[in-house]
Amino acid sequence: MIIAIMLSAAGLGFLCWLAFNLAVYALPLFAGTAAGLFAYHTGAGVVGGALVGLIAAAVTPVAGEFAFANSRSPIIRTMTAATFAVPAAVAGYHLLLGLSALGMPSDTWRQVFAIVGAAVVGSTAWARLMRSDRETRGSTTAIVSAPEPTTPK
Repeated sequence: MIIAIMLSAAGLGFLCWLAFNLAVYALPLFAGTAAGLFAYHTGAGVVGGALVGLIAAAVTPVAGEFAFANSRSPIIRTMTAATFAVPAAVAGYHLLLGLSALGMPSDTWRQVFAIVGAAVVGSTAWARLMRSDRETRGSTTAIVSAPEPTTPK
């Protein structure tokens, strides 16, 4: 009985982690779904549509991180980060609103939890984009600023 309770708690924790990560990557999921459906409806077939969708979903975060890392303008960087953070926040809002409906009858508290969830998921998407930028800049700075070896004569 105790093992079943522990496994249930671990399974619930895993599902929450999975839902949170899927909400953070809402924009690549949407882009892949839209591209796959477009390809399917234009005659690519099921396999072609799935392949186009997977490629679009994989290219979207790479293109966003590339655009964010290579732009110097703070306006472009903010718009790129918001492009990823806003869909993630909307997905987080709806995720927490749906989950809170399972055990909470009060609409006010459901909205409070949903808004907090939107802020957490949107902030996480923003922070992940910023973290990838710091890692990129840190690695290039280390390479550029390395001292040249001196050879004795």
